[in-house]
Amino acid sequence: MHPNHQIIIKKQINMALKAGIVGLPNVGKSTLFNCLSSAKAQSANYPFCTIDAQQGQISVPDERLNKLAELVKPGRIVPATCDIVDIAGLVKGASQGEGLGNQFLGNIRETDAIIHVLRCFDNDNIVHVDGSVNPVRDKEIIDAELQLKDLETVENRIKRVEKQARVGGDKQAKIEYDVLVAYRDALLQGKSARTVTFETEDEQTAAKGLFLLTTKPVLYVCNVDDTSAANGNPYVEAVREAIKDEEAELLIISAQTEADIAELESYEEKQMFLEDMGLKESGCDRLIKAIYKLLNLETFITAGEMEVKAWTYRKGWKAPQCAGVIHTDFEKGFIRAEVIKYEDYIKYGSEAAVKEAGKMGVEGKEYVVQDGDIMHFRFNV
Repeated sequence: MHPNHQIIIKKQINMALKAGIVGLPNVGKSTLFNCLSSAKAQSANYPFCTIDAQQGQISVPDERLNKLAELVKPGRIVPATCDIVDIAGLVKGASQGEGLGNQFLGNIRETDAIIHVLRCFDNDNIVHVDGSVNPVRDKEIIDAELQLKDLETVENRIKRVEKQARVGGDKQAKIEYDVLVAYRDALLQGKSARTVTFETEDEQTAAKGLFLLTTKPVLYVCNVDDTSAANGNPYVEAVREAIKDEEAELLIISAQTEADIAELESYEEKQMFLEDMGLKESGCDRLIKAIYKLLNLETFITAGEMEVKAWTYRKGWKAPQCAGVIHTDFEKGFIRAEVIKYEDYIKYGSEAAVKEAGKMGVEGKEYVVQDGDIMHFRFNV
């Protein structure tokens, strides 16, 4: 079930996602980044120690690949990957260029999702930039800076299209103007742009074309001490209450604990450590899976003697689009997809046994790919 690997390399569509880790100084951003990535950000007890956005690539944990590899015995296992960017700490006034504001906002604009780290622990040895621990206040500081920048973008754009929309009879300008006004109203109320929804496809297209900072999906990461890693604490509950009306996810992680886990060498040691903490899997693994969910991403798999490989696609994509993730020619010349469900592959033990049991599906252009599908594409160019 593997595509022609000889021609994949040059024309592969890039489906790598990029998530930016943001937060006020000294909330645990760089510690978390260091756990997630082999690239090491400078982690120090003062603001602005992470001056350049640093990027690392991490593997997406997927136990299905290991189980398939036990059956297929491939030359290698290739997991899906995810790009993580550690973005310089933000301070109040960033939207006006305070601190590293302009750089921060430029870096965040390039990401697909925001991982917003909030300090939810007490530690007298780690200074807080605003003098006290208050994660809800910290969240509101960053929200306000991003909203102010978006408001500036929206108002500048309104000046450019208002005349065309009102007197020029330009239908497209009218749609964009209405979208901009809806965004401006929300932002003036201190709400993020992601709280605004649009009914028509034209409005949704116009909204997407604005590339506003606060339309990006957000995952709030509550960084707690090790005793709160399993069940959280009052700080976490305050954040949960504050975001209840947002389209956002929340995750509890102890960044320092994750750093300790990362230093352990064997898988068994890591599992024992997690069990002692009352956790089933590491926070880093949970975080990567949460980012995938946040971005509406899923995985299909190719399995052959050369490799068992995971490929990332957007939920709802059809077979030809997924074929294009491997190689543009696969999409252009798509004929059909041969599909084995993961559970069937594990149950019958081999591709041949699945075929013999009549469990291999032969699907056409309208097939909506499902998470975990093991696929082989037939194409002709």
